[in-house]
Amino acid sequence: MGQFNEVPPFRSPPMDHAHLVSVMRRLALEAGARILDFYRSPDLAVRAKDDASPVTAADEAADRLIAEGLAAAFPGLRLVTEEQAGSHGGEGRSFLIVDPLDGTREFVERRGDFTVNIAWVADGVPVLGVVFAPATGRLFYTGADGRSVEEGAPRDAGRPGPLRPLRVATPDNAALRVVASKSHRDAATDAYIARYRIAPDGFRAAGSSLKFCLVAGGEADLYPRLGRTMEWDTAAGHAVLLGAGGEVVRLDDRAPLTYGKPGHANPHFLAFAPGVALRAA
Repeated sequence: MGQFNEVPPFRSPPMDHAHLVSVMRRLALEAGARILDFYRSPDLAVRAKDDASPVTAADEAADRLIAEGLAAAFPGLRLVTEEQAGSHGGEGRSFLIVDPLDGTREFVERRGDFTVNIAWVADGVPVLGVVFAPATGRLFYTGADGRSVEEGAPRDAGRPGPLRPLRVATPDNAALRVVASKSHRDAATDAYIARYRIAPDGFRAAGSSLKFCLVAGGEADLYPRLGRTMEWDTAAGHAVLLGAGGEVVRLDDRAPLTYGKPGHANPHFLAFAPGVALRAA
């Protein structure tokens, strides 16, 4: 692993970020515990949404818990959440955004790579985010200063466990480590990855927003996404990566990926450690 890049302090806008992070962390842990109740059940009660994507009772229960908790704690803030279509049409570039169970396919197939995602987007930029993987116990988030950490165990909703600062690693372009989607990898993604020189055993597949967190923690250098994603899929992991010194840009023009887009759909993007020699689309 290479040298770790130093992350500059985050310049906070006028908001109580410490309280916001505390509430998001607590709700992510509580929602994760609720999801695990369903995960351990023999019947996951899967049905198809209007867009044919799967949804379960766990998605809906976690969504209710998080949405009610955020509305109670921050009644004046706009909330966008995947499972409430009525929240998708609002305007503005500052909002809370939630995917209560990212990686539903991993959940249904009991592969463990699913997460709870909660983020705060300010002026189009995801500045605070929490990513919790209930099945594996991994918890990543940005602190009130915008610097990202992974919190270990033992922990509970009111008492943090040991914190490990997250820093992207300096990449070796002759032997990159790449992470890509476990459920949505396709020929276009494989063709793009083939343009890089990958380290032996340097490819890893992962589900949900964990891919951002692997780059943030120095476990991978590059996460290319050439498939469909929505802002609630990416905002929390994006915030964690930014707080570790990483970057997320559009594949087409290399402009920073922003939020509050009409319909909340993302273009293809690259999430990476600075120093990766990005290849053309």
